[in-house]
Amino acid sequence: MAGRAPGTPPQTTATRPGAAPASESVTARLRKRLRRVRRRLRTAGVDYFRGGAADWPVLCALALLVPLLIMLNIWIPGWAPPTSLVLPILAGALLLRPGSLVVLYALAALGLSSESVIHTGQRVASDNPEAYLYGVTPGAALVVGAAGVGGLLLAQFRARVGVPWWGGSTMLFDLRERLRVQSRVPELPDGWHADMALRPAGGQSFSGDFVVAARTGPGQRLLEVVLADVSGKGMDAGSRALLLSGAFGGLVGSLPAHDFLPAANGYLLRQSWEEGFATAVHLVLDLDTGEYELLSAGHLPGMQRLAGEGRWEVKQAEGPLLGIYDGAKFEGVRGRLNRGDVLMLCTDGMVEAPGRDLGEGMDRLMGEADRLVPGGGPGTGAGAAGALIETVARDINDDRAVLLLWRD
Repeated sequence: MAGRAPGTPPQTTATRPGAAPASESVTARLRKRLRRVRRRLRTAGVDYFRGGAADWPVLCALALLVPLLIMLNIWIPGWAPPTSLVLPILAGALLLRPGSLVVLYALAALGLSSESVIHTGQRVASDNPEAYLYGVTPGAALVVGAAGVGGLLLAQFRARVGVPWWGGSTMLFDLRERLRVQSRVPELPDGWHADMALRPAGGQSFSGDFVVAARTGPGQRLLEVVLADVSGKGMDAGSRALLLSGAFGGLVGSLPAHDFLPAANGYLLRQSWEEGFATAVHLVLDLDTGEYELLSAGHLPGMQRLAGEGRWEVKQAEGPLLGIYDGAKFEGVRGRLNRGDVLMLCTDGMVEAPGRDLGEGMDRLMGEADRLVPGGGPGTGAGAAGALIETVARDINDDRAVLLLWRD
C-alpha cells in the first residue's frame, strides 16, 4: 500500500490511535458514561452539602414539586390540601439560600392563588355551591405565609453564620466531642489512677466547667491538670469554655508551672468579655515521688484524704479570680500523695446550694467520698466521681465537675 513502510500493518478502525477497540461493545461504553455521570453527580452532591456549590438543582426540584402539589390539590383535594405547599417551603428553608428561597416563595404564592381561582370556579359551577368543601381558606393562606416567614428568617440566619444546616449540628457535636477528649486524664503509670466526671447544668450538652490534662516534663513524668469554672452556665458559658479550653490546652506544658495562671489571666483580660471571669485550679503532680503543688485562681481548695490517718485535709491555695485585673499573683500550696492517699478537686456546683454554707457542703462531699473512693469503704474507685455527683449534687442546677486522683 502506497505511503506505508514495509512490515507495518495497515491502520484499520480497530488499530487507529484514539479509536475505541473493536472488542469494546456499546454496552461497555454506556457503562463508562454512566459511571462518569454518577461520579459527577456524587461530586456535585458532596460540594453542595459542604456549602460550596450552587443550589439551583435543589431549587429546580422544589419548583417542580409546587405544580405537582397544585395538580394533586385539584384532582384529590381531600388528600392534598392547600397547606401541603408548606412542604417545599420548609425544605427550601433548610436547603436554599435566601435569594433562591424568595423565588420558591413566589412560585408557592402563585400556586396558592391558582388553587383559589380554580376552586372558586368549581364552586360556582357546581350544582350546590354551599356544599362545596374545598378551596383556599384564609387560615390555610395564613399557615403557608407563616411557614414562609419562618423559613426566610432561618435561611438568613444560616447565610449570616455561613454554616449549612446539615453542618451546623455536626460542627457542634464535633466541638463537644473535642472538649470531652481534651478533658480526659492521660494514661498514668502503674499504681496511679484517675476518675473524672462532669455534668452540665440542666442536662445540656455544653458546660462552663472543663478540665485540661497533659503529661509534661522530662520523660513525661509530670501530670498537669487544670480544672476551670467559667462564670455563668448553659450555652453562653459553654461557648466561652470551648474557647478557654483550647487556649489553656496550648498553655499547659508550654510554660513553667508558676507562669500558667498569670498567662491564663492575661488571655482572659484580652477577651474583654462582659462576664469574663473564671476560677481555676492548677495541679502539678510528680508521678515518681507523689509530690504535688496546687495553684489556685479563686477556686475551691483541694481535698486530700490521708490514708495513714483516715481523715481529710483541705489544701487551700491563694489567688484572685482570672480576668479581674492585670498583674495578679498566685501562691501555691504543696503536698504529697502517699500510697492509699486520694486527692479530690471539684467546682463550686458540688458544694454550693441555697441555704447551705460552703464549709458544710465540703464536709458532706468529703463524707460521701469516704464511702466511695479507694480505702474509704467498700467502693473500688471506678465511677466514684460520677457517683459523687449523683449523691451530693444531683438536683443542683449548676455545672458540676469532680476529679479524683489516687495512688495504690
